[in-house]
Amino acid sequence: MKETTLDQLLRLYVAVTAPRARDERGDVPGWVMVTVMTVALAIAIFTFAQDPLKALRTRAFDSVR
Repeated sequence: MKETTLDQLLRLYVAVTAPRARDERGDVPGWVMVTVMTVALAIAIFTFAQDPLKALRTRAFDSVR
């Protein structure tokens, strides 16, 4: 049986749009980078916001008394 152009296009479409086999190990460098950047961002924010956060905490505790 001869394959028509429509059959070839359908096979090509299925081959292009089919889900790819994934490596289940994950993207280790990616999540390590995200974790390190999150920690660095938290440290940077806390460095600048430490005094206002302490004042906010003190005012909150004082208002409870």
